[in-house]
Amino acid sequence: MKPDALRERMAQLAAQHLQRRRRTVTLAGAGAAVVVDGRQLVNFCGNDYLGLNAHPALAAAMAHSAAVAGAGSGASHLVSGHGLEHERLEEELARFTGRERALLFSTGYMANLAAITCLATRASRLIMDRLCHASLIDAARLSGAHLKRFAHCNAAAAASALQGEPGNPSLLVTDGVFSMDGDLAPLTELAAAAAAADATLVVDDAHGLGVMGATGRGSLEHFGLDSRAVPLLVGTLGKAFGCFGAFIAGDAAYIEWLLQSARSYIYTTALPPPVAAAARAALAVVATESWRRERVLELAARLRRGCAQAGIGLLPSSSAIQPVVLGDSARALAVSERLFAAGFWVAAIRPPTVPKDSARLRITLSAAHRDEQVDALIDALGQALRETPRQVPDAAA
Repeated sequence: MKPDALRERMAQLAAQHLQRRRRTVTLAGAGAAVVVDGRQLVNFCGNDYLGLNAHPALAAAMAHSAAVAGAGSGASHLVSGHGLEHERLEEELARFTGRERALLFSTGYMANLAAITCLATRASRLIMDRLCHASLIDAARLSGAHLKRFAHCNAAAAASALQGEPGNPSLLVTDGVFSMDGDLAPLTELAAAAAAADATLVVDDAHGLGVMGATGRGSLEHFGLDSRAVPLLVGTLGKAFGCFGAFIAGDAAYIEWLLQSARSYIYTTALPPPVAAAARAALAVVATESWRRERVLELAARLRRGCAQAGIGLLPSSSAIQPVVLGDSARALAVSERLFAAGFWVAAIRPPTVPKDSARLRITLSAAHRDEQVDALIDALGQALRETPRQVPDAAA
């Protein structure tokens, strides 16, 4: 496609209020404050759920590792890039998740590509929640397996889909906490459906680990599920753990097969050792500072109470993700800009990230937020919504 055609397509995106805008953060420090375009804001759209990004223990671990091992790994894991920090982090992640082994990846996207493409063949069937993350959908397409997507969080629909074509290996795939809705998958029912159909349940718990569960072990701990119920767990280090990177945890046979066959693992440079060191520090903080998990969920509950009193509708969610669905993209953008002007950064999420006519504000809470910041956001949101009414289509149009 040539530049003129690309410019035309981008103009169409802008006309539909779907063009994305990238903003540069010029200062991010302790707490939830950031400086963007010269304006100091309270960030309510990041994924630093536990407020670990600026934790001194993570910074110290990263600095020490960089001084000893250098800034980068210098090669892929299977050449010469796999260092002691990687090895120790994988061992600690396996213990943290209650699995035999874990395998590090540079991004969650790459981990999901590996999990699906290495375990599904063209003879396989992939049964996937309709609102799974884009990386899981892309992985399903790359695998060549027969993909069937079931209605969001509908375990009965998933069980029904698993009944077709017995004998073909099946993967049942879901997010643990859905990134745009904030709700939890019905993992107990999905695990039962997978077991009944002799299918393998794969859970991407990027937004659950560190936050959900009595000790922050994620959605699986929340529902009391072990590795027998959920053989393959995908997690990220770039959200609640405040770092970067991702991992897959499971039985040794799964992990060794991924190490031998996952193209997104084999053919990329290993995670920088200082990042792995910081992630190890994050795991230690999660284990010793449980108040962070309790705090972020308290703030989410505070936001829900305040929004209910203010007549602001939120999707049902007990996680740190609290979406306000506005429907049309123009209104979502307008409300987001009003909040920005008032000192709050809440991104407008529009199609294709979310389904058509479900544009929203995705509010996310962090243990770094203060009560008064949440209360002020509620007030500003209520005012922004009143000043930006929904557009009613002309009946004669």
